[in-house]
Amino acid sequence: MTTFGFSVFLLLIAVISSFVLKRSKNAARRPLPPGPIGLPILGYLPFLGDNLQEKFAELADAYGPIYKLWLGRKLYVVVSSPALVKEIVREKDLEFANRDPNIAARILSYGGKDIAFANYGSYWRTMRKLFVKEVMSTRSLEACYDLRLQTVRKSVSEVYQMVGSPIDIGELALRTMIGSVITMLWGISIGREKGDSVNSEFKTVMVKLMELVSKPNVSDFFPVLSRLDLQGIARQAREVNLRFDRFLDSIIRSATEGEARRLSDHPNRDQRKDLLQLLLALEIENEDGTPRTASNNQEIKGILMDIVIGGTDTTAAMVEWVMAELLHHKDAMEKVMEQLTEVVGVNSMVQEHCLPKLKYLEAVVKETFRLHPALPLVVPRSPDSSCVVGGYTIPKGSTVFLNAAYIHTDPKLWDKPLDFVPERFLEDPSEYDFSGNNFVYLPFGSGRRICPGLPLAEKMLMFMLANFLHSFHWELPEGTELEFSNNVGIVSKKSRPLVVIPRPRLMDQELYK
Repeated sequence: MTTFGFSVFLLLIAVISSFVLKRSKNAARRPLPPGPIGLPILGYLPFLGDNLQEKFAELADAYGPIYKLWLGRKLYVVVSSPALVKEIVREKDLEFANRDPNIAARILSYGGKDIAFANYGSYWRTMRKLFVKEVMSTRSLEACYDLRLQTVRKSVSEVYQMVGSPIDIGELALRTMIGSVITMLWGISIGREKGDSVNSEFKTVMVKLMELVSKPNVSDFFPVLSRLDLQGIARQAREVNLRFDRFLDSIIRSATEGEARRLSDHPNRDQRKDLLQLLLALEIENEDGTPRTASNNQEIKGILMDIVIGGTDTTAAMVEWVMAELLHHKDAMEKVMEQLTEVVGVNSMVQEHCLPKLKYLEAVVKETFRLHPALPLVVPRSPDSSCVVGGYTIPKGSTVFLNAAYIHTDPKLWDKPLDFVPERFLEDPSEYDFSGNNFVYLPFGSGRRICPGLPLAEKMLMFMLANFLHSFHWELPEGTELEFSNNVGIVSKKSRPLVVIPRPRLMDQELYK
């Protein structure tokens, strides 16, 4: 290197160092966001109960669009305005691309080997790219359509056998979602008979997983106490994870053996595959750049964990909220039913190709997501270095919530924010889609950490609702009143299950068989 080149190199290093040092000093001079005074021991107690959504809304009204919250020794920052959300997910998306999972989530995701909880980096980019390109692609989802169809039709048939009797709609939706996801993931690999037998076992494990991930844990707020595991959450998470691990091992083994038999019997025949077989065939690069298959390892199990947890509980919860709102607003229910009759007809069952024409049902779903977002605080992010947002310092390693629930009902952003008005989404449907590009509407998050399972969730939610609504008239049991209180863990659910009575709607009774 010449003397001139060396001088230019030193000058460049000096400029960069000065910029970084100045930025660090600026961040250090900026105060933390406002917020209530943290109590070192008791600060987390108000957040162990229900109505968390209301508590966070009260704090936003008191302290503004960005505030801090000390829960024990843990610093949380809550952002409740579109402008600041945009700053985080668009302008500083890379800085806020990490996750900060709680202890239960770390255990259940195999130490962050999934997509939802893994920190940003080459591993996450590779896995997400494979997931979106191979598993959530239009081609893959279309190939699994028959599998989704058979599960939803099976649920419709089961409801028909219970006509006139009370049905827990949330339980029905969850059972249908679990059956659909199982069938799409490994239904071909294990066959229908075995698939029916694992459904119940799988549901039990999945419900426990969601309970543990959503449960406030003292050890998360006081890391020094993590070894004591005072609430036993880590121990329970390890037990459930082991149970789920063995379950997945048996499924993967069945899929691997089934694929080997298929290739032996039909080496040149391209038969239909389920999503698990697609995952087993994926190639992942090792750190040295050499390819390997992802068969029977934690990467596969992590992705399966994301699909079965992220794709079942949230969708089932939203089915229940949509049905509750429609039963509460008879005019909206009538418009949905009229459009179903017009598009599908009373002598046919709903097919997925009908869904794009059901504009009013789509508007109802969007409005329900606005009032009852499945993830009111989205999945939290964590900055990889201290930075400034909205004029305040966000320290490295803090947990950052995007308060979608507050933004969705902010009277400065929405006309009649607490009213159920699906028509607001009919004028320009593209303005409020699920992509997260409009920062006043964030049902699936935004930025590079937006929910990667969005295509499947959107299809299944609309398909289930359309079939249930088209096949039956639904009514509340006599003397029952609707209520809309919610329990908020990771997923927002109705506090009381929605119990309804179905009546046949289709002219041809053979359609129910």
